[in-house]
Amino acid sequence: MKRLKIILSGLLMVLSSQVLGQISISGTVKERNGKPLAGASVYLTGTLTGATSDEEGRFRFEVTEKGIQTLAASFLGFLPFEKEVTLDGKDITLDIVLQPDPSTMDPVVVSAGSFEASDKAKGASLTPIDAMTVAGTGGDIANGLRALPGAQQIGEAAGLFVRGGTGAETRQFVDGTLLRNPNYSEVPGLMQPARLPPFLFKGILFSSGGYSALYGQAMSSALILESVDLPETSSASFSAFAPGHLSGGFQKLAPGKKSSYGISGHYSNLSPYNEIVPQKPDFFMGPEYLGVDLNYRVKTSETGMFKVYGNWGSSNIGMNNTDIDSLPLVSRFGLMNRNAYLNLDYREYLGENWKIDAAAAFSYNKDDIATKLLDSNSEMLELPREPFRSKNSHRIARSRFGQGRMVVTRQLPRNQAVRFGAEQFYFRDRFNYNDSLTTLTDHFTAAFAEGDVYITDRIAAKLGLRFEYSSLLKKAAVAPRLGLAYRIKDGQQVNLAYGLFFQKPENEFLIRNRALNYANAAHYIINYTRKEGNRFLRLEAYYKQYRNLVTTGPAAGNDGKGYARGAELFWRDKKTFPNLDYWLTYTYLDTKREFRNYPSSLRPSFSAPHTATLAIKKFFPGISTNVNVSYSFASGRPYYDIRKQDNGTFRVFDQGTTKPYNVVNLHIAYLTSFFKNWKQPDFSGIALGANNILGTPQVFGYNYSYNGVHKTPVTLPAPRSFFIGVFMSFGVDRTDDFMNENL
Repeated sequence: MKRLKIILSGLLMVLSSQVLGQISISGTVKERNGKPLAGASVYLTGTLTGATSDEEGRFRFEVTEKGIQTLAASFLGFLPFEKEVTLDGKDITLDIVLQPDPSTMDPVVVSAGSFEASDKAKGASLTPIDAMTVAGTGGDIANGLRALPGAQQIGEAAGLFVRGGTGAETRQFVDGTLLRNPNYSEVPGLMQPARLPPFLFKGILFSSGGYSALYGQAMSSALILESVDLPETSSASFSAFAPGHLSGGFQKLAPGKKSSYGISGHYSNLSPYNEIVPQKPDFFMGPEYLGVDLNYRVKTSETGMFKVYGNWGSSNIGMNNTDIDSLPLVSRFGLMNRNAYLNLDYREYLGENWKIDAAAAFSYNKDDIATKLLDSNSEMLELPREPFRSKNSHRIARSRFGQGRMVVTRQLPRNQAVRFGAEQFYFRDRFNYNDSLTTLTDHFTAAFAEGDVYITDRIAAKLGLRFEYSSLLKKAAVAPRLGLAYRIKDGQQVNLAYGLFFQKPENEFLIRNRALNYANAAHYIINYTRKEGNRFLRLEAYYKQYRNLVTTGPAAGNDGKGYARGAELFWRDKKTFPNLDYWLTYTYLDTKREFRNYPSSLRPSFSAPHTATLAIKKFFPGISTNVNVSYSFASGRPYYDIRKQDNGTFRVFDQGTTKPYNVVNLHIAYLTSFFKNWKQPDFSGIALGANNILGTPQVFGYNYSYNGVHKTPVTLPAPRSFFIGVFMSFGVDRTDDFMNENL
């Protein structure tokens, strides 16, 4: 009986195929240089039958038509392709090569408010290594992006301060999920390094405003990071730098190149360096940082990819400062941080025109912070009166975070697309302060939809809408996003963008008042770009309006407001001078806001009206040496002595403007191979550098005593910092990255 069913099923399939007369048309779509074209539309003219090519350029669909038909393929930026095919019952396989359209070159992409650094970048656009190798960044992606317009030169805190926004108003996302603790935990007055290694990413999108509806809870800016897929080959790396930094790891690519795994780690301890080069503050522990990374990547099908990435890190820092309220006394600060992070990412094409992206992230962070007041004999001192009473404290902050997310994409003809999806967040934060415990739990839900619309070959639009709901706030928000791009000619383009961006209050304010509302900012952006060979010009102007900012006087509320407006310039030239790449940025910022303890609308202490950066990269082939120099300038920043009055309100007792910020950084790398005769020679180098090489005094602001009698400048721990070391890589030759062959 079973055998009969199988025979009948086979006959039905054969008969169905004959009756329907289905013919399979498949093949690939590529550029003339052999590079696959993803998203190209392939179809029979005069019918609704067709498909969209996948990331490998492959397509396949079935037709019932017969006789001579016209097969067409199209992709924005390329000339249309047409070919007659005879449908006589036999399957057809075809390799299509599209020719560039000189009148359009690249597709119109809405880019107002965004800077993209990607491995796909062409000409004078940025690549990730461009951003990371700017002198003075320390290999930190966020620091590298401070060389771009819109970002402020903040030397006393980690993170990106963009267009009048605080560092907390910029969020980082890895493969679509929120990276809640991108830097090692905050230490007063000191910039902390990034947790994740920069070479983990193949694409960086730095949005200083007007970003996609797929992301939220970042009122000023979003840094969207895309991790690498399978490596090109197995590799290993090692580096040792003074003062006190070791790192190493390997990547193993499986036979068949279907999967890979890797592990890497780094350890830094600046204690020996601090013994030689005097620092301010006086470090009695570290700074010490440890990080371990694990990854596993596998191709689940011809178009599917699954990636797992994990990171564990710790930091230990202890420092003494002269107590500002009593100069003979010492204020001690100690931090022990532990952090774990896990990211899972999966993508797959479902059928010919559907794609799914799913991701999840989990993190755990613990900060153990102790502060003490010490006398001249380093003995702990307890004084019952203010301001000394609160200087002996013990705080433990634990945070657990989870996120699940799914995005579905429907490809449409002419490279158009619709994306929609949802994400669920879980936040649980516990704060122990001396003997008291406070817990905040939030189940945060978001749903979004976005469409890419090509009105003509020269006009493109991006329309988006995002919905968010917080169980902690018990409030919902709806955020519209709109972008429009118009290509003029000769690589010129004008972009417009509008968006409304919401953000929950920070935990320090929610502890005081859980009835707070979202703060929000409306962005209006106009942008002009021009690409010409290896030169790139970008001009942008914007206006931002803040509402419902958190204020703290006399009680925590949403009575704040503010604005930011400005203009920015970015010019990159890789053509004029042989083997030299340089870019110049300028930012003008006019901003005021009433928030936190500001008694009125004031210019924020983290904003400078004028900021400029010149980054120069020069490779000398004769001596195989790469030289990076950067110069950054920022006009003076405001500082305030704001104190609480008896009625609970705040008042400005003193204010001023810091000296302008000037810094020159120099990095030199000599590229060589220590084992040239090995079967797999190494790519190695010796690097050295100095930050703030001229030793220019930098003042980022002032700390005031309780009564305002004393103030101390917030400065760098030392006028200059130096490094020297060696790096080695086996399996992956990064010579091209350093030589930047596109020069």
